[in-house]
Amino acid sequence: MHMKFLPRFIAYLTWPRAVIALALASSLALPCGAGDSLRAQRPAPTALQADAQEESAVTVQDFDWQDQARQRAVPARLYWPQPAAGADGKPAAIGLVVFSHGIGGSRRGYSYLGRYLAANGIASLHVQHVGSDSEVWFGNPFSLVDRLHAAARDAEAIARVQDLRFALDQLLASSYAGAIDSRHILVAGHSYGANTALLAAGARVERGGRELDFRDPRFSAAVLISAPPFYGEADPAKVVKHIEIPTLHITATEDLIVIPGYQSGADDRVKLFEAIGSQSKALVMFEGGSHGIFTDRSLTGGLLLNPKVKTATSELELAFIRRLFGEHGDKSGMQHWGERWKGILSKYVSVDSPTLNDVQLLR
Repeated sequence: MHMKFLPRFIAYLTWPRAVIALALASSLALPCGAGDSLRAQRPAPTALQADAQEESAVTVQDFDWQDQARQRAVPARLYWPQPAAGADGKPAAIGLVVFSHGIGGSRRGYSYLGRYLAANGIASLHVQHVGSDSEVWFGNPFSLVDRLHAAARDAEAIARVQDLRFALDQLLASSYAGAIDSRHILVAGHSYGANTALLAAGARVERGGRELDFRDPRFSAAVLISAPPFYGEADPAKVVKHIEIPTLHITATEDLIVIPGYQSGADDRVKLFEAIGSQSKALVMFEGGSHGIFTDRSLTGGLLLNPKVKTATSELELAFIRRLFGEHGDKSGMQHWGERWKGILSKYVSVDSPTLNDVQLLR
């Protein structure tokens, strides 16, 4: 059974359109454009380059964990900062983001986010989901549609949430555990990965007359980039009203999924933001862009806009984390961020407890 509330073709946004054109041609008899080809995913050079000092402060380590209970591999990549000294002279505890990729991605993706956060004192663990990772692109191109369908089955959607839990368990049982601040752990994701993050944050769906709850209480906040709607669910509030932790929603006016039967746009990201139960939440919408602009690919969404959005997204996530945890005493960082990037923003909304009144910072 396919998971209706999760997009089957979210990979459209983490992969060139040529791949989807080929998939649709094989299943729907649509013509492919001249020169279309199926090619392996390669992270494009990011426009956000840390300086030499920042690079030297970031350690990148890959893990090849195996969940024996599920007989499932859980690869991951950790971006680890150089610990800063606290007020007592001892290394300060480090916050952590656990990141979930979209269909067709891997632990190598979204490196610009991982490196930027680590260069600024926040660890970032990028989990790879083997049932919906880059392997879907390899094999007979005419069975690509079937592989994409399989990547969005109920079982795989559930397994992805379990991957996040398992990876966090492993990291907190490793030599890094003593340096991690267990109060400051966030979940994040892009596209299908944002759906995974939503489930880990407390979104609930009903199957077989039973409400499924995959909430991991260790996550104290969530960053949701280009979160698709929960397909098949008429009322998004029924699914996400249970999410109570602070959330940051990031999208763009041209953040479009155009697969027949699974179409959605920026307005769907806004509806999800409005429906979520969080009493502290923020929505940022860039002007222009694309769904794939938030990946490592450097040419999506506009040659000039792409690096700006990547830099702005990285800075925004850091400002969100610092606002939540009061780092450096900076409670106004997100407001300053909005002023800095005003030229490329379409909308910036913040909702804070207890009044729940929308504060339209920018429209």
